[in-house]
Amino acid sequence: MRIKDISYWLFLAPVLIALFLVVVVPMLLGVYYSFTSWNGIVTGDFVGLQNYINLFKDERFMDALWFTTKFSVVSVILINVIGLSLALLVTSYLKTSKLLRTIFFMPNLIGGLILGFIWQFIFIKVFAGVGEMIGMESLQGWLSTTETGFWGLVILMSWQMAGYIMVIYIAYLEGMPKELLEASEIDGASTVQRFRYIVFPLVAPGFTVSMFLTLSNAFKLYDQNLSLTGGGPFNSTEMVAMEIFKTAFTQNDFAFAQAKAVVFFIIVAIIALLQVYFNKRKEVEM
Repeated sequence: MRIKDISYWLFLAPVLIALFLVVVVPMLLGVYYSFTSWNGIVTGDFVGLQNYINLFKDERFMDALWFTTKFSVVSVILINVIGLSLALLVTSYLKTSKLLRTIFFMPNLIGGLILGFIWQFIFIKVFAGVGEMIGMESLQGWLSTTETGFWGLVILMSWQMAGYIMVIYIAYLEGMPKELLEASEIDGASTVQRFRYIVFPLVAPGFTVSMFLTLSNAFKLYDQNLSLTGGGPFNSTEMVAMEIFKTAFTQNDFAFAQAKAVVFFIIVAIIALLQVYFNKRKEVEM
């Protein structure tokens, strides 16, 4: 047992060391720098909570946080609904189900920046062309307003992540006892009843995993935001990650940006953990 214990920790040591050096140490240093006047090179003077006090007075940061929250709520709902719908489709008795799984998952393999530029071309050029052709002014000038920029980001995020979330739901759907579905069908349960009383409760653990992933990814979105809208028009579609980046590298206020990053980390962590806690409680009740 002692030999096994030693070998276990020896194999685990590289991962733990890398995690400590890459994640834990930078996070602790970041928290420390947020209490100083750090300029990216020199630590500077200790300013206490001043950066955090200024943070809550920063209207641009608060607007970005509100925009990110709205975007995350809408994106999480859409991604999970679409992902579950796709999972139900490809687990049905279709001859092309394997091909469809590949097609639906492929957008997740495209990098965020490239994906943003692709959809920027679609929204600006393709939508404008179709709008001129059919005479719909609403399709012209996409990404030029806050509303269309918001929905552009939602569409992009949903298109990219729906296939990934689909795979998680497929794992739970294929792991369901077939006897339950067959018994309910024999008892005369309709498709809607089978989904509501059998499929949905059994897939509930998948919601915990999927919502955690979609929430964290939606809140931390940066590259798609950069390439699709760039935060425009007039920073109205700027999300928190981009706002923090600009504070550090455009305004050269690294300590203030670090304070924003710490607050942002706490907000995302609390929301994600609360979501997992309440979803787990529902799983137990079911």
